[in-house]
Parts: sequence; C-alpha cells; structure tokens
Amino acid sequence: MPKVFSIDNVQLNDYLEQHVQGFKGPITLDKFTGGQSNPTYKVTATSGVYVLRRQPPGKLLKSAHAVDREYRVLNALKDTDVPVANVYHLCEDTSVMGSMFYLMEYCDGTVYWSASLAEIDTNEQRSTMYDAMNKVLVSLHSVDVDAVGLSDYGKAGNYFERQLGRWTSQYRASELQNIPAMNTLITWLEVNLPKDDGRVCLVHGDFRLDNMMFAKNSPVIIALLDWELSTLGHPFADLAYQCMQLRMPAGMGSIDGLKDIDRASLGIPTEEEYVAKYCQRMGIERIENWVFYLAFSFFRLAAIAQGVAKRAAEGNASNEHANKVGSFVEPLAKMALKVIETENK
Repeated sequence: MPKVFSIDNVQLNDYLEQHVQGFKGPITLDKFTGGQSNPTYKVTATSGVYVLRRQPPGKLLKSAHAVDREYRVLNALKDTDVPVANVYHLCEDTSVMGSMFYLMEYCDGTVYWSASLAEIDTNEQRSTMYDAMNKVLVSLHSVDVDAVGLSDYGKAGNYFERQLGRWTSQYRASELQNIPAMNTLITWLEVNLPKDDGRVCLVHGDFRLDNMMFAKNSPVIIALLDWELSTLGHPFADLAYQCMQLRMPAGMGSIDGLKDIDRASLGIPTEEEYVAKYCQRMGIERIENWVFYLAFSFFRLAAIAQGVAKRAAEGNASNEHANKVGSFVEPLAKMALKVIETENK
C-alpha cells in the first residue's frame, strides 16, 4: 500500500507567519495536478496566494528533488532577463511538514500542455510563442553566473561526461528490470562522448513548453518553472532536450510531442529553424555532435522516468499516475537508437 503523509496546516501556518514577512493565515492547501517530481501546492492565506514546493516525503535518491537548489537559482535570477517567480523562504527543517520546502510567488498565468498549442487561435501567435521560448533559452544561457552568485552551482569538467555518469548511476539504482535498449544506448553514449568544448552556462535541465507560464491570452512568458534539474552545464543540453520533446509522439508523458504533425500548417518552426534561430541569437555558426545531444536527452528522460517508476513501486511518487511512467523507459531508449541510426546515415 502507498504510504500516506499528512500535513499539519496549523503547524505550517504558524511557521510561515514566523518566517515570511507579511504572511498571515489561516491557510488552505490545494495540490496542483500534473508533474512527477516535487509535490507543489497552492497556498491560500489571508495575506494572499502563494505556491509551496516540497521534496517528496520518504527515502529519496541521492541529489534528487533538491528544492534548496531550486530556491537558490530562482533567488539568483530575480534581477536578470530570465522570467522567474519571486521566492520568499526556504525551510530546511523537515519537522515542519515532513520534508524540505520553499514558498514562492503565485503567478497567475497559463501553462500549455500540448506542443501543438491547439488552444491558440492563430499561427502567428503560435509562432510568436515558440520564438518567445527561444529568446528565454538564450537569455538563460547568457546569464553571467559569476555576477549572480552561481559560479559554484555546478562542478567543473566535461558536463556530458558527468551527466552520463550521474544518470547511468541513478538509472541502475532505479532499475526494476533489464532493458536491452537502454544498455545499448548507454554503451553508444559512452563510446561517442564528445570532447569538452569549454562551453559552460546555467542550464535549466527540463526546458520545455509545459514548464513555461505565459501571461493570460498573451505570448509573453512570465515565469520559467521547475528548476530542480538546473546546474552549470552545457547550453546544447537544454536545446536538444526541447527539440527531443518535439520529436516525441502524442501520448508519452505529460506533454504531447509533434512527431508526424505538419508544423508548418500550425505556424510552429521546424527543428532546423528553431536551432538556427538559437544559434543566430547566441552568435554561433552551427552545432557539432547534434546526434549525441539528442540521444543523450532521450536517455536522460528515460532515466528520470525509471526513477519515477521506482518511487511509485515504493509508494513515494508525487503523482498518482507515476506508476505508468515506467512503461515509457524502453520506448524512449528505442527512439534514441532510432535517432542515432537515422541521423548517422
């Protein structure tokens, strides 16, 4: 049976009144649906509406669900061109509600869950929204990490080498069954690891449409959400990850991909157009090793999905549908192998 962890609203309210300037209860908590990672709640209080993000209760994988890192990066970006919600307080005392959490601003906007932006009326606005995402990605990768106090936010050295090691280790720790496609993919990535080109910037780690909040009825992005996987790393990791999402089919995970969809008929750029615009804005000519970056993105998402499946098996996942996510691991690995086979012809 799944473990049940209750929240003491009175205790939480008292804590927030003591530690957050201007906060006044009583409070009510409503859990947001969607997402597989850190449980997120709408906090309605006498003093206003807030958002609370916490670590999942129970035993966690090492370095996973680092809400303290989320808080740090959001606080560091408050005066940059990257749109983020304001953060108010980080609580590292797990006795308050059973796990570490932070409180932040409630942004009243719209999150879109379909990569085709089916809810949008015009091709022009869809095109503008994709261009807005491109601009936000460039703004993020242009942040002066020294100036905002994030020079120690990640380790030195080859980012992809470290990430491949990290996610392989976490995948093995979460493995519920042997998946040959994942084994083949891991071996290919290890053999084809590019040499370090020296590029380092702040990376989001989960840069995709449903982690953007747009102003209501507007193509303007008001907040980039869910920074749990952010670190200092390689800019092409974020770019390839977003493009991977566009290569995925409908029905896999929280956001439908654009595989087999005529993007031109919707005003949505092709992968080549999106990457070219990014390169133009970043002042670079082209991207080498694009196949590796795409394949790695599929691998990492598969490893994350395996972690969610492992937590579901242990009763610790934050989403009631988490136990279904494990079924995506093998298809994701096979998609990566297909990219390698197709693009390398």
